[in-house]
Amino acid sequence: MKLENEDALDNLIICGHCFTLHEETPIKDGAKACCVGCGAVLYRYDTKLIDYGLSLSIAGLIFFILANAFPLVQIDILGTSQYITIPKTIYALFESGFFLVGLLCACLILVFPLMIFLINIMLFSLFHFKRGKALSKHLLILLSHISPWNMVDIFLISIMVALVKLIGLAQIHMGISFWTLIVFVGIDIYIVKQIHISELWMLRKRLLLDKDKS
Repeated sequence: MKLENEDALDNLIICGHCFTLHEETPIKDGAKACCVGCGAVLYRYDTKLIDYGLSLSIAGLIFFILANAFPLVQIDILGTSQYITIPKTIYALFESGFFLVGLLCACLILVFPLMIFLINIMLFSLFHFKRGKALSKHLLILLSHISPWNMVDIFLISIMVALVKLIGLAQIHMGISFWTLIVFVGIDIYIVKQIHISELWMLRKRLLLDKDKS
């Protein structure tokens, strides 16, 4: 069924905590709108997020590349050394015949995280130059679909659990990639917590759509 006034729905916002329906009102740069029922933040508009998010996204991408370029850990068992890297781990799954598991791991800990940070860099760059109205929409939709499938933090926790179990059986040396992976996961979590995707939609609306109307 087609609604008579679908455009009016774009101005309605539902609180994620108490589900109170609000009508979106313009706010000043640096301000935020809160729910009248529970006081939770509904949305905010801050152009500083552009440079802030771009710098974090570039830094995260650099650490992600480093995390995949060097060994995570070196395990010494009875005089035999074994280096473990993220690409090597995925390749070992394919080599052992676990093609579906290898493909799933490749997407969750390699492809999707890389795509997320590349999309963020493209989005913040478009917002900075106030261009790409159609492209930014497609990028935001794609980002909303793949963001829940970023499992690098789970992968890091699983590595730590495995290393704890191996402490009494082998000598373990942390590689450069292990520390860069920790930094990358920290940046990734911080971006997700501090810059919600709804705020990116708000930036797009104010910078790209309202600009065309004025």
